[in-house]
Amino acid sequence: METSLLILAAGMGSRFGGLKQIAPIGPNGETILDFSIYDAIEAGFNEIVFIIKKEIEEDFKEVIGKRWEGKIKITYTFQSNDKVPSFFDSSKRQKPLGTAHAVLCAKDALDKPFAVINADDFYGKNSFKLVHDFLVNNENDNCLIGFKLLNTLSDNGSVSRGVCEVENGNLKSVTECTAITKDSDYDMNSTVSMNMWGLNPSLLEDMEKYFHDFLSNIKNVEKDECYLPLFIDTQIKEKDLKVKVLQSDEKWYGMTYKEDIDGVKEAIKLLVDKGYYDGI
Repeated sequence: METSLLILAAGMGSRFGGLKQIAPIGPNGETILDFSIYDAIEAGFNEIVFIIKKEIEEDFKEVIGKRWEGKIKITYTFQSNDKVPSFFDSSKRQKPLGTAHAVLCAKDALDKPFAVINADDFYGKNSFKLVHDFLVNNENDNCLIGFKLLNTLSDNGSVSRGVCEVENGNLKSVTECTAITKDSDYDMNSTVSMNMWGLNPSLLEDMEKYFHDFLSNIKNVEKDECYLPLFIDTQIKEKDLKVKVLQSDEKWYGMTYKEDIDGVKEAIKLLVDKGYYDGI
């Protein structure tokens, strides 16, 4: 069975500053995205669907797209604030409308079971294998790749994480927690979401309704965002949606802050030196 990987790459990193999606962190100028795509191909995904902003299309294709042309099917889709129902006036909106809206902007390209990841997060090989194999063997179901909180923190500042409540292996709730550091009063073995999901396209119809409701009740037109984890959480509570939690033992790497770059580069170099990424 064929599977797609949807990569959310339309957001600008305000705390990081600039286009962190195409920041070079590998020994040969590779981006975090390059390593994710390599891992996805190795895991067995058949297609990469990028969701980007139209304004960065040329740079994005030059830095990322060219490297993977001919190696896997690539589809480009675009997140835009004018892709909204007619009743909503987005003319005053500059920020993207959130990760659930990003997925909906790629809806026409999502006709098979698909995984979702952030462009600027490094998830590790086993995480991609877990989500791919689940999609292939459970084509009508959904999953979340869960990470241990301790494995997802930054040494350079606080982070926000979706802390998960898991019951009998299924996701019961996701609670967005902010300002988490290594000294925070959290169980460091807690399961957290890093926005790595395995989803069935049948969810998109309910997601569209959820987004319409979000826009109908939006309080801050300039800042409020429609988040994918909150949509999933709502579906679990209101429609008893089953989402399997698959625990990954991988260490997450990301670039929330500019100061994170050196640590990410060092970790990636170690993996490259061990031969995990031959031929990118």
